[in-house]
Amino acid sequence: MSNLVLYSIPAFIVLVVLEVAWARKHPDVRGYGAKDTAASLSLGLINVGISAGAKLLSIPIFAFVYEHRVLDIVGALGAWSWLVLLFAEDLCYYWFHRLHHEVRVLWAAHVNHHSSQHYNLSTALRQPLLTPFTGPLFWAPLALVGFPPWMILTAQAASLLYQFWLHTEAIDRLGPLEWIMNTPSHHRVHHGKNVAYLDKNHAGVFIVWDRLFGTFAREDEKVVYGLTKDIETFHPLRIGFHEVAAIGRDVARAPTIGAKLGYLFAPPGWSHDGSTQTATQMQRALRR
Repeated sequence: MSNLVLYSIPAFIVLVVLEVAWARKHPDVRGYGAKDTAASLSLGLINVGISAGAKLLSIPIFAFVYEHRVLDIVGALGAWSWLVLLFAEDLCYYWFHRLHHEVRVLWAAHVNHHSSQHYNLSTALRQPLLTPFTGPLFWAPLALVGFPPWMILTAQAASLLYQFWLHTEAIDRLGPLEWIMNTPSHHRVHHGKNVAYLDKNHAGVFIVWDRLFGTFAREDEKVVYGLTKDIETFHPLRIGFHEVAAIGRDVARAPTIGAKLGYLFAPPGWSHDGSTQTATQMQRALRR
């Protein structure tokens, strides 16, 4: 984790306190729950330690790829390369995020960020415990085209900081900004378990990727937060690894090799006997 994020932790705490005060004056929002918030903060702290250790994996990967780069964008563009990196990093983030929703074994690494039935700034701190290990390859192409590891890590940290303020119900739609930037309205959709909202709005900073690749949804109906099958626990490790355990159970009882592979690599909700549905299947049924 970049020092940018560590230095921002005091600001995170202050903003959470302010949002708690705001939520108390707005009974129409769910606000904060003590156990839920404690779980989110615990997962955030665990993630800080895991991310620091995972840099021992990601930095050598980026460094190796950078040594074998095929382009030298920084050398060619100088300071303008930061502008290119802003968009390039966000595109990498989009595909990282989207595939962590569409491939079940990757979803198992990401799912705990969606496990809260509340939506507030503490939810932003409910960081996954396994994506520090599943993520680096998605950003390796940046090194391949000539961005050094320190620039990649800085851009990742800036993206993470940007996404913090998206996790709130205190900010309504933001007019023309909604067409280009990811906003709290767009990200509320992403955290919804409404069928129409499943696997939508994967953007980090720029919502243009979702509009371009067909995964955009506007916030229309009231968002219901959480998972399609919510977990009733506030234990950080159970939150962090419950889907890994579920995959293990499904793979163990799958009747064929193909079914076992399906429970690993097909979208979440896939089943060999059709007893459960994926997000795409549910959305098709909704449109009928």
